[in-house]
Amino acid sequence: MEEGQKVKKTGVISADSQITANVTFMLKTVAAVATFTYGYVTIKNSITELENDQIRIQNEVEMNSEFRVKWPRGELGALPDDAEQNMRLVHIEKTLDKIDSHIDELRFDRPNLSPK
Repeated sequence: MEEGQKVKKTGVISADSQITANVTFMLKTVAAVATFTYGYVTIKNSITELENDQIRIQNEVEMNSEFRVKWPRGELGALPDDAEQNMRLVHIEKTLDKIDSHIDELRFDRPNLSPK
């Protein structure tokens, strides 16, 4: 061979070929891949959970805003206690109207109360 030439080694794989591997290096590599995979899955699950929480909170805020606007207007109905209270108020208003009319009758008509 001449001085400037490089020698090429040809690797021929045959049935008699043997592979030698460092077992500790292989175990470390498998452990590293497993650790990285576990870390990735854990982080991915945390991100997914946070995204789902954000969607749920946004939905609750929208529903609360709708309730906040529609409830005072009476668009979402009334509580049974409110209905009972309204019935009582109507009854009291009718009673007050009767009393007012009776007072007006006594005040303006002034029946003759002198003894005979």
